[in-house]
Amino acid sequence: MKILVINTGSSSIKYQLFLMPDKIVLANGVLEKIGEATSRIKHEVFKPQSLKQVIEEHIPDHKTGLQTIVDLLTHPDHGVIEDVSEVDAVGHRVVHGGEDFQAPTLINDDVLDAIKRNSPLAPLHNPANIMGIETARLFFKEAHQVAVFDTAFHQTIPAKAFLYALPHDLYKSHKIRRYGFHGTSHHYVSEQAALYLKRPLSALNLITIHLGNGGSITAIKGGQSIDTSMGMTPLEGLVMGTRSGDIDPAIPYFLCKNIGLSIEEVDSLLNTKSGLKGICDNNDMRDILALREKGDQRAKLAIEMYCYRIKKYIGAYSAVIGRLDAIIFTAGIGENSREIREEVCCELEHIGIRLDSEKSRQRGMGIKELQVDGACTKILLIPTNEELKIALETMTLVG
Repeated sequence: MKILVINTGSSSIKYQLFLMPDKIVLANGVLEKIGEATSRIKHEVFKPQSLKQVIEEHIPDHKTGLQTIVDLLTHPDHGVIEDVSEVDAVGHRVVHGGEDFQAPTLINDDVLDAIKRNSPLAPLHNPANIMGIETARLFFKEAHQVAVFDTAFHQTIPAKAFLYALPHDLYKSHKIRRYGFHGTSHHYVSEQAALYLKRPLSALNLITIHLGNGGSITAIKGGQSIDTSMGMTPLEGLVMGTRSGDIDPAIPYFLCKNIGLSIEEVDSLLNTKSGLKGICDNNDMRDILALREKGDQRAKLAIEMYCYRIKKYIGAYSAVIGRLDAIIFTAGIGENSREIREEVCCELEHIGIRLDSEKSRQRGMGIKELQVDGACTKILLIPTNEELKIALETMTLVG
């Protein structure tokens, strides 16, 4: 079975073609800057031979972009399929499913309408995801189309954790509540932890820490998400690359009333100009760590704030989860930055978290244990693979 996984952004399409159930990646790539003067495609083929291409040309819209991707996949000399009919299913990452979707779902017109109804909850993401679905349905007419929702894994969170202390009618009438995101990643690494530890996921209590340009942390008890740091939108929670995370909710009112910012300007400020970028004018953790080494005090402060917020959430979630079997670091920063892992775990010995700095410094592929010998809580580094998880969910649904 060949499954194409698509993650559509407002100006990008990320894609990966799998041969399932063997989990073989045939090709992958990313198309960026759709609609700009010069768009850029990074395309890589793995079977039958390895090939990398970088193409720069004007791609005016997503339909043209997907046509370009199809042309690359079916190229007579270095394509991986001869015709689009070879694609059995297309798995789509959809950011927000609201309360309508608790599991991956075959897409039909009713499902697409429900995704559109949830667009006000994710105005930066769902419209782009919808565009990807509608375009893929045009090109892959015979393939099953499957939506895999970032929010679905968190639908097990109880009301005491997902409700905000607002007038209850706002939830009943407008569905204002915590939804959580990065669910595909949190679910995937928790399953990988269970396989690695040779224990049923239902028997494990975990804290999963997804740290990329966006970041979130989830408490998983008995295999189910019981709380997560992101809220109704991906803005709440940890300090992120350009997002503020938790702030006093009166600050937007203050910015509008006293500084004269519009609602749109406040939204942009909190989502694209805050977080690490707001603190030290940089949102790349590698650059910030290098600047700290040179004595930059704002870079030092940014890292301290970043790690402190993560540590606070670990403490809070360890209080509600009870016995803690493992914490898991994943995603770009979580997998690659030993400095961040060490500073997050520092002084958490009282809850059983004792990181071995030497183990954390060692590089290698696959899952690694980072705790000191004899520690009661495992510290695991598990590479995430959201695309593979979407392919697996798609295969399970249509296979």
